[in-house]
Amino acid sequence: MKAASFNVNSIRARLPIVLDWLKAESPHILCLQETKVIDEDFPLQPFLEMGYHAAFRGEKSYSGVAILSRAPLVNVRYGFDNGDYASRLIRASVGGIEIVNTYVPQGFHPLSKQFREKLDWLQRLYDCFNAAFTPASPVLWLGDFNVAPEPDDVYDPQKMTGQVGYHPDERAVLEMFLRWGFVDVFRVHQTGPGHFTFWDYRIKNGVKGNIGWRVDHIWATRALARKSVKAWIDKGPRLRERPSDHTPVVAEFKL
Repeated sequence: MKAASFNVNSIRARLPIVLDWLKAESPHILCLQETKVIDEDFPLQPFLEMGYHAAFRGEKSYSGVAILSRAPLVNVRYGFDNGDYASRLIRASVGGIEIVNTYVPQGFHPLSKQFREKLDWLQRLYDCFNAAFTPASPVLWLGDFNVAPEPDDVYDPQKMTGQVGYHPDERAVLEMFLRWGFVDVFRVHQTGPGHFTFWDYRIKNGVKGNIGWRVDHIWATRALARKSVKAWIDKGPRLRERPSDHTPVVAEFKL
């Protein structure tokens, strides 16, 4: 099974890039974030024509998540159990594996209420995992977490410490997920600095200079992570014309 996550920063603007990438890579699962489109305008037909099932929930010009799958999506749920954050969290079962796709709130500024809401959002997600699963459950968590977990995951850890995306409080919450039983699949197979999934549009020559962050992730419960055989970041889509500011992260599993 090949699974991937890609923050597209507008699915309609990036549709040719996504379709070309699907044709080239043919993943079994592709989770999208920041689709920025209401459900009625989601470009479903091209994905159906390529043989994908799809579930999605979005808003106009803001947020939005989707799961594309070669196999049927079963028990699709949007948001938390009360329906909150439906355009930031989507869950479904595929072939007995629970797929969880998240677009974690960005947080704005460490002193803002939005930052506290981000931490609360992650705690709420942790509580959901803890209530529904164990580390032995086959769960695959993908998405834009909007957090770089370790020093190697940002271009300048000394400069970035204390900023949103690499704040000690955010990293501590992610560490809690790891202690519970999730595994950062990318780091099972790739070590060292310089592996990034996001390069800010506003930084001149950011991609060329590799001034980036690894904030897009594929995490798996221990039982599933043991079956991973490969993981990588595909920088190609970020080098296209009119790209997203993110690029796909991919993992393969031998099931």
